[in-house]
Amino acid sequence: MRSFFGATQILSKSSSFFLPTNPNLSFSKTPIFLRTFAIMATAADELVKGAVHPNGVAVITLDRPKALNAMNIDMDVKYKSYLDQWELDPNVKCVLVDSSSARAFCAGGDVKQITAKNQLSDMIEVFTAEYSLICKISNYKKPYVSFMDGITMGFGIGLSGHGRYRIITERTLLAMPENGIGLFPDVGFSHIAAQSPGGGSVGAYLGITGKRISTPSDALFVGLGTHFVPSQNLGSVKEALLSTNFSQDPHEDIKTILAKFSSNPDSESQLKQFLPQITSSFGANKSVIETIEELKKYQSSSDATVVEWANEALQGLGKGAPFSLFLTQKYFSKVASALGKNDNQLSTLTGVMKTEYRIAVRSSLRNDFAEGVRAVLVDKDQNPKWNPSRLEEVNENEVEALFEPLSPNVEELSV
Repeated sequence: MRSFFGATQILSKSSSFFLPTNPNLSFSKTPIFLRTFAIMATAADELVKGAVHPNGVAVITLDRPKALNAMNIDMDVKYKSYLDQWELDPNVKCVLVDSSSARAFCAGGDVKQITAKNQLSDMIEVFTAEYSLICKISNYKKPYVSFMDGITMGFGIGLSGHGRYRIITERTLLAMPENGIGLFPDVGFSHIAAQSPGGGSVGAYLGITGKRISTPSDALFVGLGTHFVPSQNLGSVKEALLSTNFSQDPHEDIKTILAKFSSNPDSESQLKQFLPQITSSFGANKSVIETIEELKKYQSSSDATVVEWANEALQGLGKGAPFSLFLTQKYFSKVASALGKNDNQLSTLTGVMKTEYRIAVRSSLRNDFAEGVRAVLVDKDQNPKWNPSRLEEVNENEVEALFEPLSPNVEELSV
């Protein structure tokens, strides 16, 4: 979703906000506020720059370096408008997305913006913009290439992780840390996780614990990256793309370029090394409580590296809101179980995003979100008072209710 505490620890931003709570989730429909194009274009054009080069390569450059390219709603809308336009333009052969800064591709959504939102209509507007953009990227009819160089978290993964060509470098830093702020890993990450090794257990491990991926080998292993290109070669890749005389099959042209400049990472994947432990601890059939019990067993391992891994995983779990942890495990399990079953809505990313929309709208109005923001961004005491405070106190019926259709007065996501 947004650039939560993982990126905000880097940004050191703080904003106070309060959210209304309505446990019955029976809201009256409020029209989404419509911005004028002139106002939107002034800011968004400077932060999301688009250009079509003579050979047909359309480039989107995120240019908000001081905020690590955190995306606000105007940027979301501008970004999608480029994709909509270029998809219909026969002169456009492929789309390349990069950043003006080597520090970050995109740290997520705009934390400052979301903390200023306190109405249902605002939440609907934000999630609709984000999720419709993700679906556009996933179903894009032309080659879509992302340079995931630097920090790529939350919505940054949404912008890149569902595209066809996902280029990572030794500087890539990936994470989905939303549980630590009382929400859940969204932006379709559950769909990516379901396809990860171990029957989806590796992705579940990353989503539930908020574990950061900082090595190319791990990024490739989990499936977030498709190619490893050393950062010093990114300029050459871009130059090759911009000078290519594309054939009738741009995909083959792009594959040829990437094969020339990509390489295998120097180190082995740690995620692969711990795959047996990850699978036994984070399998779809494991509740969070059972996961914790399994990790505690690994703390007694004779292998010091396994003990260290288990300790780190438990620390990651300890930062998450109990309700969020319970929700994430339940949600990821549902999506993993649906994979390959065409009669299940959760088997496709579009179906996942429609369900995620229901969960996100409701989760963003829970007290845990306000408390997570207070503890991490406002007071910065890193001591959130979650409600419920223990996993054993989470009401499973309340979790399941998040998946149900929205009130008749609230429209579902239309993509």
